[in-house]
Amino acid sequence: MNELLKNLTEAVGVSGEEKEVRRLIRDLIVDHVDEWHVDAMGNLIALKKGTGAVNLRVMVDAHMDEVGLIVIDYDSNGTLKFSGVGGFDDRALLGKVVQVGSKKITGVIGARPIHLLNASQRSSVVKMDDMRIDIGAKNKDAASAKINIGDRAAFVTEYEELGLTAIGKSFDNRAGCAALVELLRERPYPFDLIATFTVQEEVGLRGATTAAYGVQPDVALILECTPAYDLPNKDDVSPNVALGEGPSIYVMDSGTLQDPRLVSLITQTAADNNIPFQIRRPGGGGTNTAVIQRVRGAIPAATIAVPGRYAHTPTMMINLDDYANVVKLAKATLLNLTEDIVKRN
Repeated sequence: MNELLKNLTEAVGVSGEEKEVRRLIRDLIVDHVDEWHVDAMGNLIALKKGTGAVNLRVMVDAHMDEVGLIVIDYDSNGTLKFSGVGGFDDRALLGKVVQVGSKKITGVIGARPIHLLNASQRSSVVKMDDMRIDIGAKNKDAASAKINIGDRAAFVTEYEELGLTAIGKSFDNRAGCAALVELLRERPYPFDLIATFTVQEEVGLRGATTAAYGVQPDVALILECTPAYDLPNKDDVSPNVALGEGPSIYVMDSGTLQDPRLVSLITQTAADNNIPFQIRRPGGGGTNTAVIQRVRGAIPAATIAVPGRYAHTPTMMINLDDYANVVKLAKATLLNLTEDIVKRN
């Protein structure tokens, strides 16, 4: 059992309320870094001093937050109206168990039962606006005594391992956080490494914007969990990335053209160390790289990700070998990083 992944994925950290995850990570890294602080945005920023062999400031980033829900109102019957925090497919919500607010009150996401639907209603997807969180309150006053407007709701999903497959609620992006924790447990790197565990990625890459501005790195490596569309369908059986095929290396997404020098470094490092890897199909989606590379005078940046099925749902799946190889590849890439690689001619 990977206890690091278990503890991180089961912790609650819906965007804007990442304190529980932040404190957990702080306790995991405090003995392996020279300095740490929490900035005004809520990012956890830690410095691991290097040997001085390479004159670079290197930022390695992983966002702490997860998608979830936020309470927006009460119904007279005591159920809670809610909205999404981050992107959702409404089909993934019905019947799921959640924990609401700082007291982690248990609730169930419900809607009108199928027995009471007409034919047309049965054939359509129930929208989030028509769902409610039921905490067992008998009326609005009882609900408001327990839950505040603005309280976050996180999914309740126990971490499990099925051979090399791991199941959990928030591999996006606790897998990246776990990988960064493992990197900080290593011996000092040739340069100063600044680890940024950032907030509010799922609602607009907000924490990474302020973190990168404050850190002022010379180069950045972003660790993520990317959606794996590797289950065949009738229109397209080719995967974006697939579980079990190794770390996913970004080239382009909706907000970023990855630095080609760093992409070459990562792919060559993987080949030299016999680490399997796959190129993420260029296209949509995005990571903190999009804002990190545009801060101040621009920062060379690239992304390595763990492939994960069923992103932005209450239950995700990853391959544990993929995760281990992300850690291995990120470490080897950092050890191969030099000033000449990111110097512009």
